[in-house]
Amino acid sequence: MFSKFTSILQHAVEALAPSLPLQEDFVYHWKAITHYYIETSDDKAPVTDTNIPSHLEQMLDILVQEENERESGETGPCMEYLLHHKILETLYTLGKADCPPGMKQQVLVFYTKLLGRIRQPLLPHINVHRPVQKLIRLCGEVLATPTENEEIQFLCIVCAKLKQDPYLVNFFLENKLKSLTSKGATNVISEDILKGEDSLSADTGQSHQPEDLHGATGVEPAESEEEPPHQMDDLSTSLDDLSVTSLPEAPVVRPHQDYNLVNSLLNLTRSPDGRIAVKACEGLMLLVSLPEPAAAKCLTESTCLCELLTDRLASLYKALPQSVDPLDIETVEAINWGLDSYSHKEDASAFPGKRALISFLSWFDYCDQLIKEAQKTAAVALAKAVHERFFVGVMEPQLMQTSEMGILTSTALLHRIVRQVTSDVLLQEMVVFILGEQREPETLAEISRHPLRHRLIEHCDHISDEISIMTLRMFEHLLQKPNEHILYNLVLRNLEERNYTEYKPLCPEDKDVVENGLIAGAVDLEEDPLFTDIPPDNILSNQEWLNSSPPATPDHPRNDGKTEVHKIVNSFLCLVPDEAKSSYHVEGTGYDTYLRDAHRQFRDYCAICLRWEWPGSPKALEKCNLEEAFFEGHFLKVLFDRMGRILDQPYDVNLQVTSVLSRLSLFPHPHTHEYLLDPYVNLASGCRSLFSVIVRVVGDLMVRIQRIQDFTPKLLLVRKRLLGLEPEGPIIDHITLLEGVIVLEEFCKELAAIAFVKYHTSSTP
Repeated sequence: MFSKFTSILQHAVEALAPSLPLQEDFVYHWKAITHYYIETSDDKAPVTDTNIPSHLEQMLDILVQEENERESGETGPCMEYLLHHKILETLYTLGKADCPPGMKQQVLVFYTKLLGRIRQPLLPHINVHRPVQKLIRLCGEVLATPTENEEIQFLCIVCAKLKQDPYLVNFFLENKLKSLTSKGATNVISEDILKGEDSLSADTGQSHQPEDLHGATGVEPAESEEEPPHQMDDLSTSLDDLSVTSLPEAPVVRPHQDYNLVNSLLNLTRSPDGRIAVKACEGLMLLVSLPEPAAAKCLTESTCLCELLTDRLASLYKALPQSVDPLDIETVEAINWGLDSYSHKEDASAFPGKRALISFLSWFDYCDQLIKEAQKTAAVALAKAVHERFFVGVMEPQLMQTSEMGILTSTALLHRIVRQVTSDVLLQEMVVFILGEQREPETLAEISRHPLRHRLIEHCDHISDEISIMTLRMFEHLLQKPNEHILYNLVLRNLEERNYTEYKPLCPEDKDVVENGLIAGAVDLEEDPLFTDIPPDNILSNQEWLNSSPPATPDHPRNDGKTEVHKIVNSFLCLVPDEAKSSYHVEGTGYDTYLRDAHRQFRDYCAICLRWEWPGSPKALEKCNLEEAFFEGHFLKVLFDRMGRILDQPYDVNLQVTSVLSRLSLFPHPHTHEYLLDPYVNLASGCRSLFSVIVRVVGDLMVRIQRIQDFTPKLLLVRKRLLGLEPEGPIIDHITLLEGVIVLEEFCKELAAIAFVKYHTSSTP
């Protein structure tokens, strides 16, 4: 009560007294603080019962006022006094001792406001960055302390200053030789006063260590334990008698301690207060983005950042239930790190494990964003750590297991993070994890060279339809990612030599099949009302179309160019016989419905593939090794096998298989286009293409149609039920076959639309 009265009286006297010059006023407030320690006999009273907070606030106001009254960049006498007399060193010592109780909190607030409110750069000064670095070491040592909020505010303002001037980070990379393990604070005051006693005298000079040396190297000299004692004044003598009880410590992740700013933030990410943890994560994101190579190297090699990211990913992944509904994993709302607050009571769509799933996806999003923002070498190191310690160490055993429920859950989680990843560097590591690094053509004998790739592709044809669908969905989303290695590893490396083709001119039998450039019964493109809105000058003539192909040679007439689009479109539209078609009986299901989607999707794929510098035309056959045995690759083999069984597979499986194949057809590479969309390519003996697989299916269908009574009415009824135009009724015989026929018809229309859009886009200037 008496101290409160004294404070009020002091403010009244200050208000009535004539105003002093700023420097005298500043010195007065500082001396008022130092006199407290000389005169006090009660070191247990909290700092809030003293005048210290008021004096510190007044000192800050004076420094801000002084800066505002001077020209930009000019240092005033008050700031000179603060730097010259190492006031920040003394405040650090008092804060470390937390004397009086609560002083650490006041010191943190003072440092934070000083760095935040003063515009001129302070951190380059040794008498600023040295005590700042010491104070950083005190942050995060003990979790859930009353000063946690002030600690994180202080650390974040330091991070913000480094973001403004990245070169300053060199002041915070310490020499490993002086690194010490974290200790208790017993009897620390007299030790620190011995090291910085000049700050307590009004007339002492600058620090004996030359400031320019530290500024040049960014490394502090080791502090000598045998520094000769200097003359102590009354304040240091008074403080020397104080002892401070060591506080219980949190587990401190400081193996080398040469980037203490990172280490303190890492400790605070473990805070039970979610807001503190999020702020610590924000601080780390600022630090990893600094462009200084030395800081990036120190960050990844001398701190536990990589371990923190990967260990937490692993622990959150392992905390998930053994089985989670794949639909729940897929449909849980988009997760942004730091915003994963979740109340089970308020959630109408809660399911077992939702809290754990959100926590995992939120932390994965943080890792993804951190790597995305990080300096290049730091990003690579962090992504490799995630690859080795999480993808391989934790996820791979789950994906390779034999339990169907385990396979389904782990594949659904892989699918989710494939969809979620946005960092190119982390995506690259994920792609290598899933597919391996191989780029040479596959052989049947070596398809299991990368075990995880082999297992996942095999799962596309798993006995469990759920596993097949989920794995196919994962590959479908993987193919949409902006990474050239994905398509090359899965498909392109096997098409590079075009050895699926046989180099020969059309024989008479071929001419009988293709009359006047059209399949018998096909509709000429020029007569199709769908294409009448295309300006004639936008359609290339046959000769113009073929000009993009390799030049013909006397021995080899040209037959490897792009086949005219109307032939291709009609080839796919006429594949399914009329008696097996049902779309023309239902309004709004024509071929034209696929054109708009195909145009949008192809445009998106072109934007993704633009930087990969793919050729505009196929590799000249004269330069191809056509003698090499052709193998379509494990991925296309499984897809073609499943496509060949389209009449005998469940509807959902067929939809997913055709969806992946249509994605592959959209890629603007001439070899995938030729192999998947050109019905007229001369296939080498024993080779198959997408078109030839569909032809075999249609042949099988023609035989089986004859055995089904009332085939066409049943087919139409099934289509209407699938579209919701007819209510569900009695089970129809041969339902799997009928649904397969409908998917086959729609898939052929989709391929025709893709072929037309690719032609139209390439022919439009």
